[in-house]
Amino acid sequence: MQADIATAAQPGQSVESGSPESAKLAQSIGVPCEIFPGEKRVATVPEVVAKLIKLGFTVAVQSGAGAAANISDADYQAVGASIVADAATLWATSDIVFKVRPPTTDEVGLLRDGGTLIGFIWPAQNPELMQQLTAKKATVLAIDALPRTLSRAQKMDALTSQAGVAGYRAVVEAANAFGRFFNGQITAAGKVPPAKVFIAGAGVAGLAAIGTAAGLGAIVRANDTRAEVADQVVSLGGEFVKVDYEEEGSGGGGYAKVMSEGFQQAQRKMYAKQAKEVDIIITTALIPGKPAPKLITAEMVRSMKPGSVIVDMAAEQGGNCELTEPGQSVVKHGVTIVGYTDLVSRLAMQSSTLYATNLFRLSEELCKTKDGIIDVNMEDDAIRGLTVTKDGSITWPAPAPKVAAAPPAAKPAAAPAAKKGHGHGEPSAPMAGSKLAIVFGVAAALFWLIGANAPKEFMSHFTVFVLACFVGYMVVWNVKPALHTPLMSVTNAISSIIAIGALVQISPIAGALERPNSLITWVAAAGIVLTAINMFGGFAVTQRMLAMFRK
Repeated sequence: MQADIATAAQPGQSVESGSPESAKLAQSIGVPCEIFPGEKRVATVPEVVAKLIKLGFTVAVQSGAGAAANISDADYQAVGASIVADAATLWATSDIVFKVRPPTTDEVGLLRDGGTLIGFIWPAQNPELMQQLTAKKATVLAIDALPRTLSRAQKMDALTSQAGVAGYRAVVEAANAFGRFFNGQITAAGKVPPAKVFIAGAGVAGLAAIGTAAGLGAIVRANDTRAEVADQVVSLGGEFVKVDYEEEGSGGGGYAKVMSEGFQQAQRKMYAKQAKEVDIIITTALIPGKPAPKLITAEMVRSMKPGSVIVDMAAEQGGNCELTEPGQSVVKHGVTIVGYTDLVSRLAMQSSTLYATNLFRLSEELCKTKDGIIDVNMEDDAIRGLTVTKDGSITWPAPAPKVAAAPPAAKPAAAPAAKKGHGHGEPSAPMAGSKLAIVFGVAAALFWLIGANAPKEFMSHFTVFVLACFVGYMVVWNVKPALHTPLMSVTNAISSIIAIGALVQISPIAGALERPNSLITWVAAAGIVLTAINMFGGFAVTQRMLAMFRK
């Protein structure tokens, strides 16, 4: 089997096919065991292996590589991967190596000359590793160097996927070390108050921790130097705690920057207050290329309630708490301080699946032809940012991604002529004299025709109708709409017409010769009742609507 792998792994070999030139063979992807102490992740999983094979690659996995993530060799073989017994053979026969942790000096020695390595490298923190990889004439794509500001690069962003897992696991570790429920409960044995959790830093890991803690029922507070994340904190069920100092904290690329001394003093004051009030503190603050900032002092730890918990997610970079011991969980001043550096590995299956998916998305970008041969296109902003060495030449740091030129601004369209008229409740402009004369002339002629031909009984009713319309319009329509809706004012105007007409029918105008018959009287009475219900009911409904909006 190893002979087959070695043969398939030589992309430069020629095969006799009856043509003048032979095609290149598909490249082989190798997945070795992670040898960093405590690392349980693996660079790919069976579900992703099947997808890589569809892209044209062959995949070889070192025996036992997925064991810590509960993935057996048989699982890989079932989807078409080959199993290699030892690391030396795997590294030597692989054109491309997928890894999680940066390679050790011994592993670099195993990498074939001119090979390709994809994984976490941290070039700023590992200059010696960069020189070793250059000596091997390797092409190295550092997944941690991905330009995170590119929207299309999000599918390859392993930092984000792994940070989300770490934030979730941090809350799980806090719950394990905490001696009470997270959610408040009322039982026959008594009332249990909810836990109070403060999260320092609302990046990807912090937001994941906020959502998890809030989902468990805790009262969650959070702070971040970047004011724009406040809405995200609130949307996840947390309360954003501001520092009493105005300063922008965004450092670009989704990271925070080092703040001024004045801001840091105000921040420490806020942290000291929170430490006295909360039960759990989770810190996530990191600045790329620099030691983790110290946010929680020993004095703050001493001020916390006995049994409280601190989970320091920045422990691997020195920790945000002065008393953190990286890799350990210790109790100091009655407070449990969790400084585990393998939070992501404690959910090895989940984190491996997400990481493998990120590398698969990168493979799709490198192998758009789906022929199993990668093309490291240095004209592609995402690929250029990832590539820290190319054929033995250091290409890190990458230039800033190209910004697409903004389209020329369109000429503003001419503003449409404002419509003449007035809104509800606003006085109207005086009518022009000629127009007013015409309106009055037409109205007078119409009234003369009606008065000359209509019966005497109709004229009395018509007079009431005209007066009711005038009163309804002038009195009700001109009421400010703040008191009720415009539609309601119109219906009230109509109702007032009905009410006045019905009242006249029930109690005829003085001088009338006879009262209307009983049918008309009862119809008029019913009209008054229904009109009153409509008018007063409308005001009641409007009042309830206004009260709802006030809430």
